[in-house]
Parts: sequence; structure tokens; C-alpha cells
Amino acid sequence: MINHQQIKDARHKMDKTVEAFRNEIVKIRTGKATTALLDGIKVDYYGTMSPLNQVGNVTVLDAHTIAITPWDKSMVQAIDKAILASDLGLNPISDGTNIKIPIPPLNEERRKDLVKLVKKFGEESKVALRNVRRDANDHLKKMEKEKQITEDELKEAEKETQKLTDEHIVKLEEIIKHKEKEIMEV
Repeated sequence: MINHQQIKDARHKMDKTVEAFRNEIVKIRTGKATTALLDGIKVDYYGTMSPLNQVGNVTVLDAHTIAITPWDKSMVQAIDKAILASDLGLNPISDGTNIKIPIPPLNEERRKDLVKLVKKFGEESKVALRNVRRDANDHLKKMEKEKQITEDELKEAEKETQKLTDEHIVKLEEIIKHKEKEIMEV
């Protein structure tokens, strides 16, 4: 079994692709409150765009409510504005010092749209995995042409790269199924 640097690099890139996909779909609403939902939101903190969790304490009160306690009370309005400007469709409620965000239950149509979105991200990630495989195989063929590896080693390395790609696609499929189940759960 060959253990080329090329295959290690491909594994690393594929792991990163799966992780990026996982991080992307965490932000997709499921009808349940989670602090990860607000991870992508940036707030204008005295002229600097800062992640929401760096300007206040973000907590989950219950299954359908997120609470934000800004460290600086003058930030309440800026946080409100940032949440409304996000494409999450959330309506924050402020009492002047704290912000509560009710997470409305998703209707059937919205759930189906979110599942389509997850599958679209999944497809894009699969394409990225296949691109990593192609790049690795191209590099291996170049190595064989330059007599750095034999034809047999090339074939073995290509098999290994394909196996790696298949494993990562299965991981993506599992994540997609899990998220789909989470979204469709009422």
C-alpha cells in the first residue's frame, strides 16, 4: 500500500471540504434554537465588524428562544440591526438591555426549501471532493511521467485516491441525511 504525500494532501483537503460543508449547514435553521444559528452575523462595534459572540453573551433560553446580553448596553440597537439585516428571517425583541430572538416553527414549504438548500451545498461539496481527486491524480500522472513512480504505483495511488473520495462522499451523505431529518422533524 502506497502512502504518498500526494494522498496525504488529498485526504487533508477532503477533510477540510467536509468540515466546511458541516460548518455551512449548521447555520441552516431547523426550527430549534441554537447559538450556531447566529455564528455568521457580524455587528458594527465602534467601526469594526465583529462576530456577534464577541460583543455579547449568546445563550439558548429554551427550544424556541435565543437570548443575547450585550457586554456594552449601547450595542443593543446595532445587534438588533445586524440580526434583522441577516437573511435568517428572525425578529429580535429588545428590552433596552437584552435581546430575545424567538425562533418561529418552520412551515412545510420552508422545510422543503431548506432541505433543497442542504442538498445543493452537498452537491457543491461533492464537486469540490472530485476536484481534489482530479488534482491528486493529475499530479500522480505527472510523477509517473517524470519516472518518480512506476506505472503500478500510479495505479495503486489512483485506487487509493478513489477510495478516499468515496469515503468522503459517504461522510457528506450522512451529514446531509442527518440535517434533512433534523429540518423535517416537527
